[in-house]
Amino acid sequence: MALLRHRSMSYRDVFLGHGRSSDEVLQDLAKFCRAHESTFHVEHSISDRLDGRREVWLRIAHYSHLSESQLWDIYGNKSIQSEPED
Repeated sequence: MALLRHRSMSYRDVFLGHGRSSDEVLQDLAKFCRAHESTFHVEHSISDRLDGRREVWLRIAHYSHLSESQLWDIYGNKSIQSEPED
């Protein structure tokens, strides 16, 4: 639980910090990662790449906005010492 708390706080410090730079970085990442649009593309290789970008955005969003207990539930109360790299 301490690891999740620390990780969540670190993401919040970086991505939800106070100031214009933090907002600009999040806006840029949201656009680049297609946070608010489909990742579909007729070419599968491009679609796969866009899905990967989206996955990064979702991780940032999860760790920045979820409580420790919500993160703990996502991981199913499993050890997260070494996460799978699916």
